[in-house]
Amino acid sequence: MKGARFGVIVRLAWRNIWRHRQRTYLLAAVVAYASVATIFYWSMIDGYKLSVLEAHARYVMAPVTVARTAWFDDPDPENGLRDLAPLRAALERAGSPRYAPRLQFAGLLTSPYLSEGAFLLGVDPAAEPAVSRVPGKVTEGRWLEAPGEVVLGYKLAERLDVRLGERLVVSTAALAGPQSLGLEVVGLVHARVSSVDRSGVYLHLDDARSLTGLSGATHLAVDAPLGREEGVARRVAAQLPRGLTAHPVWDLVGPIKTDVEAGKKLSLPIGLLLALFAALAVTSTLIVSVLERTREFGVVLALGMDNPKLGWMIVLEAAFATAVGWLLGLVLGYALIYYTGTHNVLGPFFQLSGEVWSEAGLTEEFYTHLSPVYALYSLITVVVSALSALLFPALRARRLHPSEALRWD
Repeated sequence: MKGARFGVIVRLAWRNIWRHRQRTYLLAAVVAYASVATIFYWSMIDGYKLSVLEAHARYVMAPVTVARTAWFDDPDPENGLRDLAPLRAALERAGSPRYAPRLQFAGLLTSPYLSEGAFLLGVDPAAEPAVSRVPGKVTEGRWLEAPGEVVLGYKLAERLDVRLGERLVVSTAALAGPQSLGLEVVGLVHARVSSVDRSGVYLHLDDARSLTGLSGATHLAVDAPLGREEGVARRVAAQLPRGLTAHPVWDLVGPIKTDVEAGKKLSLPIGLLLALFAALAVTSTLIVSVLERTREFGVVLALGMDNPKLGWMIVLEAAFATAVGWLLGLVLGYALIYYTGTHNVLGPFFQLSGEVWSEAGLTEEFYTHLSPVYALYSLITVVVSALSALLFPALRARRLHPSEALRWD
């Protein structure tokens, strides 16, 4: 048996893991659990980033924002767009027909009871649903239909003490001097995004133009698929006239982007720890296995198998058992993240954290992300487990003497 080829050792190792089914099932269960945890963990990390991106793109900002370079440096209506025709032509050439003009400005809201400063957003009621989910979150009243109307975040309405059908006055320092306009509250937004519910003010684009004296818009909100905002922004920017530029939402979220990227870097050692803990569990099980099978190994050695091949057999047994667990973990892990990526089962759970969740700019919807790269992350557990089998179990097997092993009690 000393001349046994490596293929024989492989077949023997594979047969051995099914001779000791209970031990194999235990090893596979540990690795499967670690694989599922690893896949779900990374899916949550990427899902969090995409959820932040989606919330800011569809509620707070826009997937892609097109404006003059001066407006990005100083978001004042005087740096806005007076003629939208060249931008519309550029967007058509770039293949981005879904967009909405917006006019953002600072103003003072005055109800019969108190006043409060706010940033107001003039929108085209018909075009806005193509780039924003806010119109669909008007749970009291309705969305804008005509000039003379305003929609508020419900918490802002509570602070101003205004209700549906009541009026408030908007005042601002326009390009042509101070301006004021009375508007009727026709809808209240319940977006569960802090900045929208607390500060959202949406009025008709014509009213915003009348108040500011700007004939066009401060910027255009351009639609883009989730995760492809940067590519759309580059394509649009290549078609824009000089002095205008396009930015994806991820470039405009400021410190939130820094926090998310820092969190992803921190998640790497945590992911490695998951693999390490699983490998330690596998190694401890293998140690017990080697101790229990000492007499069996003595018989094998007495029949002619040399110690190096015995060591490799143990390593292969560890690799096969962990591979079985890994494949099982892949099936369960990807089934789990597919379900949580298509059903909003995690959103209500995270909503239990209350304001902390909405303050981060997140909505009540949270979905995990699905990527094939998670399989490679979970494969680390199999690799580390096989390597750890070399440390004690295989080394001990290499040092066994048949006579001592047969007398082992």
